[in-house]
Amino acid sequence: MVWWKKYSIILFVLSAFVFFSYLGYLDYNVRKQFAGKRWAIPARVYASPVEIYKNYPLGLKAFEGLLSQLNYRRDYHLATPASYYRKNNFIYLRTRSFHFWDKRQDSLKLKLSFSGKQVSNIIDLETSGQLAIFRMDPVQIGSFYPTRKEDRILIRLEQAPDYLIQGLLSTEDRDFYHHHGISFKAIARAMWANLKAGSVVQGGSTITQQLVKNFYLTSERSLWRKFNEALMALILEYRFKKDDILEAYLNEIYLGQDGASSVHGFGLASEFYFGQPLEHLSLDQIATLVALVRGPSYYDPRRYPERCVKRRNLVLEEMHKQGYITKRQLIENKKKKLSVVSRVHRSANRYPAFMELVKRQLRQEYREDDLTSEGLRIFTTLDTQVQNTLEKTVSVKLTQLEKRPRVSKLEAAAIVTRRDSGEIVALAGSRHASSAGFNRALDAVRPIGSLMKPVVYLTALEYPDKYTLTTKISDTRITVKGPKGKNWTPKNYDNIEHGEVPLHTALSHSYNLATVHVGIDIGIARIAKTLRHLGVSRQVELFPSLLLGATPLTPLEVTQMYQTFAGDGFATPLRSIRAVISADGERLQNYPFTIRQTVDPAATYLTNTVLQEVMTEGTGRSAYLYMKKDLGLAGKTGTTNKLRDSWFAGFSGDFLSVVWVGRDDNKPAGLTGASGALQVWIRLMRQIARQPVNLIPPENIVFKWVDEESGLLASENCPGAKRFPYIKGSEPVESADCVESDIDRAKHWFNNFLQDTFR
Repeated sequence: MVWWKKYSIILFVLSAFVFFSYLGYLDYNVRKQFAGKRWAIPARVYASPVEIYKNYPLGLKAFEGLLSQLNYRRDYHLATPASYYRKNNFIYLRTRSFHFWDKRQDSLKLKLSFSGKQVSNIIDLETSGQLAIFRMDPVQIGSFYPTRKEDRILIRLEQAPDYLIQGLLSTEDRDFYHHHGISFKAIARAMWANLKAGSVVQGGSTITQQLVKNFYLTSERSLWRKFNEALMALILEYRFKKDDILEAYLNEIYLGQDGASSVHGFGLASEFYFGQPLEHLSLDQIATLVALVRGPSYYDPRRYPERCVKRRNLVLEEMHKQGYITKRQLIENKKKKLSVVSRVHRSANRYPAFMELVKRQLRQEYREDDLTSEGLRIFTTLDTQVQNTLEKTVSVKLTQLEKRPRVSKLEAAAIVTRRDSGEIVALAGSRHASSAGFNRALDAVRPIGSLMKPVVYLTALEYPDKYTLTTKISDTRITVKGPKGKNWTPKNYDNIEHGEVPLHTALSHSYNLATVHVGIDIGIARIAKTLRHLGVSRQVELFPSLLLGATPLTPLEVTQMYQTFAGDGFATPLRSIRAVISADGERLQNYPFTIRQTVDPAATYLTNTVLQEVMTEGTGRSAYLYMKKDLGLAGKTGTTNKLRDSWFAGFSGDFLSVVWVGRDDNKPAGLTGASGALQVWIRLMRQIARQPVNLIPPENIVFKWVDEESGLLASENCPGAKRFPYIKGSEPVESADCVESDIDRAKHWFNNFLQDTFR
């Protein structure tokens, strides 16, 4: 028997060693994860907040749409923030408080009056005075998640409503503050309650055990997992205070599923189910959240409202039994209906193409781990109204275009910026708004065709001693010698040579031959340099075909180029981000408005006047069939060989937008710039453009009346005379035959005066 005792002792010692080693291993992991950085908090990305003021162009219906996006609830009492109601042409509103990147705005009670498609008045209901301006809280457009797609809004224990703690203690763990991680009393009580009910109505797991299961373990059902759960619960209770454990539980517990992302913690669950912060919830709403602890899928209030109400009422009854609420409160709250908001994927990336641009710009300054774990708040330049309009426009218009003969399988990309700041307010990377695949706006490198021509003429106009808007250009056949005997002989789109034409006509009508004549004369290298000054950093090959847009660029690069045109020669880097704020409210990164002159403002002004002519007399003139003539639009069509690519870039006083339409397989799309991309541009801009283009001439610009045919000075009353701008010193000096003398002008003025006086 001696050997048996000996081996028994050895086995006991080994078992004890293994057990305590394993216990030490568990203890290390519990302490490391719990005491360290417990949660990876995804960065939240917000659209640009809507700033509303008197006469702001937003109709009542559109404003209600914004409130819907923000999950505001109808409530005639405005009892909580994020509530509103409509009465005739008025909206009564209680806003959410929100910490913006530059200031905090408290919750406001407001009355908004609407007239037509604009806000006519804003009244502060607290003071009864008029309010000049206020910000709506911004729409969350997405998040950057860690590998495990979990989302949460962290709360501290002292921020948790008393009813929440009381509800949890009543139903999940009455002895929480008295046990050491495992409660045999709770297990026995749960078994008895379940036996009486004939179903599972109570659980025996303590809050500590539930935290361990959510925080450390998988959902596997096995004795080994239960053994680990018990050990880790004991360790957690030994190492940490009860309040720390309860706070962690409030933030970790799984309470639902939002698409591919898990909803963890009561802070986020409050937003997900009720559209408002936890501290604003009523007793019945808090009881609903507590009810979900037992099974978020089974008691889902949107899918199974009857089950959820039954479980919520059970929570209320337990709270009453424990003395936390009165009989009257119990009866009143059991009668209430579930008040969950309609399902909105707040954690989903609503605008994947724009979100991709934001992420790329952020990666220049932040590591991937920072974006997916530090709880950053990122404020972007996206205007959700413009974005929604763009997405609908692209979808509808491409469907219409595909009804034409030999037009099919179209794709599109489009970017909209604010003309004055370069802020990107909308971006479409595909005709399918929800597509997270190939982002054509950022990555489709396509020849830009005639969009290159303004660059050629801008370069030429920087030499005013040689080129002005009225300089005659040869639009005749030209052959350019290439390497190894490969000559290049371009043609006009209509295969017609137009002879000697004024420079402004050559550009506004997009004549290829005239452009090549000018480009060869000025020099391809100079034109490539201008392209860089306009903001295009991509290396281009210095072939003659560059002059007609054979160089491939992305829509984003084209937008940067035309942003400089729209900025009157001042380059403004395109921006998608306004500010980055840390989880505790510290401003980490500013993205200030920057501007610098990169091309001659006078030459840019002359070019822009011709881009306006494109819209009145040239290839973009169909725009004015649908838009107001006083908008003074400026733009340029672009078409590539065999109609493979259809482009349009143009701006109003407030927005610049660039549109590309084509096919992914690079087969002919069957559309010119005017018949394809321009039509998308028109439908978009007629909905968003409000301000006219007001080109301000630099000080060295002078205006002269000129006889178009001869290019000589003329009088306003001369037949065929037109007023043109010139860089000072480059204007014509010789006069046409019809120019009146001073005496003739005086007689003409006197005759007109007599006619007007005695008419």
